Amino acid sequence: MPEPRTLSVSEAAALVRPVDVLALPLGPGQPAGLLNALGDRDDYQDLKVSTALLTGFYGLFTRPGVELRSGFFGPVERALHDAGHRVHFVPADFRRFGRIAEATRPRVMATGVAPPDADGNLSLSLHAGATVDELRRCGRDPERLLIAEVNRKLPYTLGLPPEHLHAIPLAEVDVLVEHDHDPIALPDPEPTDVDRAIAEHARAFIHDGCTLQTGIGAVPSLMAQLLADGPGGDYGVHSEMFTTGLMHLHKADKITNRKGLFDGVSICTFAMGTKELYEWLDGQELVRFLPVDVVNSPALIAQNRALVSLNGALTVDLTGQVAADTVGGSQYSGIGGHEDFVAGAGERLEDRSLVCLPSTASAGGKRISRIAANFEPGTTVTTPRHQVDVVITEYGSAELLGLTVEERCAALTAIAHPDFRSELAAAVR
Repeated sequence: MPEPRTLSVSEAAALVRPVDVLALPLGPGQPAGLLNALGDRDDYQDLKVSTALLTGFYGLFTRPGVELRSGFFGPVERALHDAGHRVHFVPADFRRFGRIAEATRPRVMATGVAPPDADGNLSLSLHAGATVDELRRCGRDPERLLIAEVNRKLPYTLGLPPEHLHAIPLAEVDVLVEHDHDPIALPDPEPTDVDRAIAEHARAFIHDGCTLQTGIGAVPSLMAQLLADGPGGDYGVHSEMFTTGLMHLHKADKITNRKGLFDGVSICTFAMGTKELYEWLDGQELVRFLPVDVVNSPALIAQNRALVSLNGALTVDLTGQVAADTVGGSQYSGIGGHEDFVAGAGERLEDRSLVCLPSTASAGGKRISRIAANFEPGTTVTTPRHQVDVVITEYGSAELLGLTVEERCAALTAIAHPDFRSELAAAVR
């Protein structure tokens, strides 16, 4: 195969047609330089861009003729949507992003990469996700266009070759561009007293030897800190997202990864966190990035020793249904791996799945209960009630496995905010 062309970001952006289909990885895999250059054009007629969790406010998505099709809303998608731009949600869990890409066969694909190694492989750095196979199919197809944006500030991260290279060979790339920029920093949020209480309740479900899955937010960060500072250890990591908190657990020598699957290494499909995390991940052999269809497979999740999955929610109803991605009729985030990890952790009695949320929220200046008698019209269920194990608020934990509907209602009412318990009990009656 011929060597890739090396172009400027504006020259590469010019290769995208006014009527075209472009696909990008989720979040930290997005090529910021190319996206900015695409935003400098105003000749689009029908450009469809598929991605998820935008990490910047790119002008491209404010241009007439451009449609953003996102599989996971973050603050940027919400702001663009609320401003009236063509931003649409594609319902799919993270594993199905790959099938969507294969089915739609986008003409152009682009991704951020670290500089090539001695063998001519471009590490996919902070993101393996769902696009790995389709990126390579795109690069091998003479009718399609694969653009790789080399960023010297991205860490060089590893997969598990030969099956999971976590890199693209230079020979499969059509166009190389160079654009150095700091990867998005995601500092740990300042915890509240409510966050601390939730983390303490969740900590009670973790014992020595557990395999951990955590996500983003104050509670997972606090949990990791509690584990790093406390007694115990011999933990493993099998997590969709690798976080700064999980790095601290490694640094505290609490991770042994004797988990029964991919032993010796922590497994993830993407990473977001602090600059310290990105520096630590550079060349880090203890963390391996695998495609999301492997990491988020419930069958593989269930093979880990004593898995404890920690996920958030927006609201939970009294039967145990979880809404984690919509508020009323509005899309707030995405499905991600929520249901996969709840399901995977439900295969064996030794595993636990923890759904954590504050007992209340503020809506329109009014405090509302996040333990709800019924969901608001338009709310969609992210994870069904029959898969949910434990729900935790700052007032305690409700273990739902084996409970009748009436017993579930009582258990969830007991961990609601005291100001709403009588109202919830009346709704049950």
